[in-house]
Amino acid sequence: MRSGFLVALLSLPVLANAQVKIDPYHYTIDKHLKARKCAVVSAHPLASRVGVLVMQQGGNAVDAAIATQLALAVVYPQAGNLGGGGFLVAQLQNGPSLAIDYREMAPAAAHRNMYIDDNGNVQTKKSLDGHLAPGVPGTVAGLFAAHTHARLPFAKLAAPAIMLAEKGFVITEAEASGLNKLREDFLRLNTMPTAFVRNTPWKAGDTLVQKDLARTLRLIAQKGAKGFYEGETAAKITAEMKRGHGIITEADLRGYRAVERKPVRFGFRGYTVLTMPLPGSGIVLQQMLGMVEEQPLEQWGFHSARSAQLMIEAERRAYADRARYLGDADFVKVPVATLTDKRYLETRMASFTPGKASNSEDVGAGEVPYESPQTTHLSVLDAAGNAVSVTTTLNASYGSRLVAGGTGVILNNEMDDFSAKPGSPNMYGLVGTEANAIAPHKRMLSSMTPTIVLKNGQPVLITGTPGGSTITTSVFQTLLNVLVFGLDASTAVNAPKFHHQWLPDQVYVEKDFPDSTAQALEKMGYKIMKRAAIGRTELIRVLPGGRLEAVGDKRGDDSAAGN
Repeated sequence: MRSGFLVALLSLPVLANAQVKIDPYHYTIDKHLKARKCAVVSAHPLASRVGVLVMQQGGNAVDAAIATQLALAVVYPQAGNLGGGGFLVAQLQNGPSLAIDYREMAPAAAHRNMYIDDNGNVQTKKSLDGHLAPGVPGTVAGLFAAHTHARLPFAKLAAPAIMLAEKGFVITEAEASGLNKLREDFLRLNTMPTAFVRNTPWKAGDTLVQKDLARTLRLIAQKGAKGFYEGETAAKITAEMKRGHGIITEADLRGYRAVERKPVRFGFRGYTVLTMPLPGSGIVLQQMLGMVEEQPLEQWGFHSARSAQLMIEAERRAYADRARYLGDADFVKVPVATLTDKRYLETRMASFTPGKASNSEDVGAGEVPYESPQTTHLSVLDAAGNAVSVTTTLNASYGSRLVAGGTGVILNNEMDDFSAKPGSPNMYGLVGTEANAIAPHKRMLSSMTPTIVLKNGQPVLITGTPGGSTITTSVFQTLLNVLVFGLDASTAVNAPKFHHQWLPDQVYVEKDFPDSTAQALEKMGYKIMKRAAIGRTELIRVLPGGRLEAVGDKRGDDSAAGN
């Protein structure tokens, strides 16, 4: 019976005082809440509640982050995943700060010109759709790398996701719309039937059951990472590759490793910011914050033309440097220290003229001597003060739209995040150079920027967002909204965003961005382009006195849970 689903779902002892209930057939979306002990914000209410319940039953923030990610692979299949990758940034109490890189990697058979035809043109369909689009998935390896800092057995953390896949959950209107929109892609690109296609259109309130994914999750729970990268699941993934002429092999899967890296750590106005190093975009965030740190933005005002212009010009310059210099630091030498040096950032902003738009062709990247795309985010804070910020991705919505036959696993299309042809834009309009060219086993550059802000060594903000190329500018603006402009958490998350990425030379603004500011920017010479939602920011803020404020972005089904 459905009324007994909670106990069956968890296979964990239920605490008498547990306040979070999980009913996959009846649930609500909570955009804003205040909590005393712990909180989770993610792209789906069921996943957020799984994370909090795990903490209520003895897990820490890392346990919650793992369980939430596994649940998202089931209830938010357009971005939550086993077949993609991501980054985790954490600040542990009485322990280290962490950065775990489980970004996808190019298969061994990948090569620099694999998406270029005989005429030198980029074949974007091949890097986006179907069997040649996926990189080697890293999510499962990343979950087990993080698990060394958790408390509970992995099988218990996977139990909620297994039962959500096995018994099903009620989909939202947004999920139904996405599945219907991509129905023809699923039919065209897959060699075997998938759970995402049926004869009649999906509608809100329908139950999505994913039996194959439940089996895959059970194998992982029983056998660890080998349950995905070896044995039955690996054989099914590589069989899918062979049917569709893909290039991921069993050796590629068996050889994948998550990497623990040193977080990007820098000061900003008395706070300490922790974020993701390369191949993430933490140094781009550091550049932008460094370019505006000493300017009186708060005096100029939130969303004033003067503040917006300065932020746009910082974004322009940071993204120009991103295009020229950034890539997988295990493969290319990236001048990180110079790019983030205060004097260098001052020289980058020397050409900024208040009241007049710069031109991207003139700005370009800085001169640096070398030194001797769907995604989802979750933020977690536990009662002990452990903070975890995780951004994971399949790249496009539902990734390559390819489900590895018999596994229920949607594979990513992250190969498009490489520079298929240096100087040519990817699906997000981002350009790159040889630093981000395709090479075997290389990790593609990512915009993902999971971030934690500390004050006196204690977490005060945990945030991040999906959004492809807009991720880093959205995190940049969210931090300024709270730390500089003094906005409350809900306003900081939901206020209209804007974005500039050097090329194309235009400013994207959300439809509710103030007309007066947009018009003032146009008079300065900026090309303003209105667009749909930018990102879906998840934010946890520690208030004075220690209470927690958790906010899920208005732009989706994002939801907060807490205790």
